[in-house]
Amino acid sequence: MTQTFCTLLLIFLFSSLSQAQLDESKKAVADATQEPVKINTAEDHSLVSVLGYHDFSSTKQATEMCLPTDTFRSQMQALKDLELKVISLGEFLAWKNGTLKLPERSVLITIDDGWKSVYHEAYPVLKEFGYPFTLFLYQDFVGPKKLALNEALIKEMMENGASIGSHSVSHPYPSTIKKYIEQGGDAYHDFLTTEFTQSKAYLDKTFKIDITTYAYPGGFHTPEMFEVATTAGYDLLFTVIPGKVSKKSSNLTLPRYIILGTHDSIFENATSFPATATSAASLGAKIQSTPYPVTPPAGATIDERLPEISIDLSTVEQLDPESVVMRVSGFGKVPHTYQPESKKFSWKVNRRLRKPTCDITVSWKLLDAESYEKPMSWTFVLNRQAAYLPTTAPSLPEPKTQFELPNSSN
Repeated sequence: MTQTFCTLLLIFLFSSLSQAQLDESKKAVADATQEPVKINTAEDHSLVSVLGYHDFSSTKQATEMCLPTDTFRSQMQALKDLELKVISLGEFLAWKNGTLKLPERSVLITIDDGWKSVYHEAYPVLKEFGYPFTLFLYQDFVGPKKLALNEALIKEMMENGASIGSHSVSHPYPSTIKKYIEQGGDAYHDFLTTEFTQSKAYLDKTFKIDITTYAYPGGFHTPEMFEVATTAGYDLLFTVIPGKVSKKSSNLTLPRYIILGTHDSIFENATSFPATATSAASLGAKIQSTPYPVTPPAGATIDERLPEISIDLSTVEQLDPESVVMRVSGFGKVPHTYQPESKKFSWKVNRRLRKPTCDITVSWKLLDAESYEKPMSWTFVLNRQAAYLPTTAPSLPEPKTQFELPNSSN
């Protein structure tokens, strides 16, 4: 995909949005895809990857803020497969204040705003995996609104692993905040006091808890917010700047990976961890889906260094099998075989895979078409540690005893 095409696509996607939504949408992409915050792990090896979600749907296509439910479930399965500990907000707080020790690599799941889809789409998945999670709620969006969570649903989720944090009263856009800044220090201070203090008071009273965490709406924050938030009683405040949280990360600007439905690489980055003094670097999860069945499956981790790579194109109407081209990273174009009955195209890797990931691209034409269809690509991961281990130990000859006599026939 060329840069020009990407630019035109973004223009098309943003054209139907209001200016405020447009600015917020562009900022979400810019924040979530920027360079992660770099941290020093020389003294404390524990790192926490904080995931930030918004809306979910099992019927709608992915957007920046809306994640397909199937993708969300695949991501939760990936956390399990990677053996990453999913911690609660309480555990995160205890670790940050020095009263709890965490594994070197953990994950905190957060969900902003309070969309009703959280209850119907994400909550069943989180219960299935037994994962705790945190809801950052803004006051004006809690209640009888059609698309919002109500107090009863929130309380039910709190009984089954959910924690609560504040996300302001009105979820002000940056343009609103800048308007109050322009009105002068007193007006801005009063505005911030309302957003931070009133939202906490409402959540404390409604859910009978003491709220001590806050997620900046859209990640936008200014230095004036720090004193107001501290005075209001907040201990930890989260941004939308990607990066791992260490023990030394500032409690006022904690990094967080906002998982966008249109950028798969963010989850991969969120689940990859750097090397430390006691452990090697680890790759993140590649969550992919393909329109046609493939092997190895997209995003799968395999132990076999000489796998068979295949794609089933039996549902492609008017396929020209002679046009199919398969390319494998490190090998280029490969001589695949074709099974006419099943329309399966496959190739057996003939040289042991050595890189941690393998990328495959398949292209084809339809009958009588002059140009190729859009290529289909997927990636799988090689578990190199397992792949290099021998499957059996070499056999040793049976030892002779000191009383064993030579065969008389010799």
